[in-house]
Amino acid sequence: MTYSCIIVDDNEIERDAIEMHLKKIPSLNILAVCSNGIEASQLLATTPVDIVFSDIDMPELSGMELLKSLKKQPLFIFITSFTEYAAESFNLDALDFIVKPATFERILKATNKAIEYLELKKLIGKEPQPIDKSTNEEGDDHFFFRETKGITKLKYDDVIYIESMGDFSKLFTSTDKHIILVSLKNLEKQLPAKIFSRVHKQYIININHIATLTNHEVHLEHNFIVPISASNRQELLEKAIDKKILSRFLK
Repeated sequence: MTYSCIIVDDNEIERDAIEMHLKKIPSLNILAVCSNGIEASQLLATTPVDIVFSDIDMPELSGMELLKSLKKQPLFIFITSFTEYAAESFNLDALDFIVKPATFERILKATNKAIEYLELKKLIGKEPQPIDKSTNEEGDDHFFFRETKGITKLKYDDVIYIESMGDFSKLFTSTDKHIILVSLKNLEKQLPAKIFSRVHKQYIININHIATLTNHEVHLEHNFIVPISASNRQELLEKAIDKKILSRFLK
């Protein structure tokens, strides 16, 4: 099955590079290549599109303004040179955020994530429902969540990290992964804060599985690596690490 997409970028060289990458992905059908946000807005008003690959910093109508203006929003994957837009883009529920120059591998990863989301949405056939908070009472060592095959029980300790997929989330254990029919934003409110920490707009980790913390990444047990933002890194240090780090000098 193929999914429709459009490219939106005011830079001709960038448009051509993205188009070249997307043409290598058989599951994508490029409907249009737009040179600005207004052109894309007019197209999206009349044509159903599954995925939009859009620049952000464009004259007259930016990529974010384009997304905000749409009543029925396709999946947005932003491709930009400006990393400072990342937080706002995820607040608008963009599925992914790619920093230019965009490599084929990075675009393919974002595309696969979008297709997985679209196929899951089709399989479910309805809006995801939140977890019943009564299943996560204080003192419990486990929780229940809904996935496509039914309701699953999982221990908190078994969770390594969780990745956002828009309305859904992908949960990773050491041996498996699960699609949870709850957004990362709602999961953050329901999982115990003493165990789970938001380290990025798209990731929550189990702090008990941290192996190494660098300036830009968290290396978790079982060879998982997730990015960490500067603000979340400081929060993680204060919340979980500073209290347990060995001191060089003792009083």
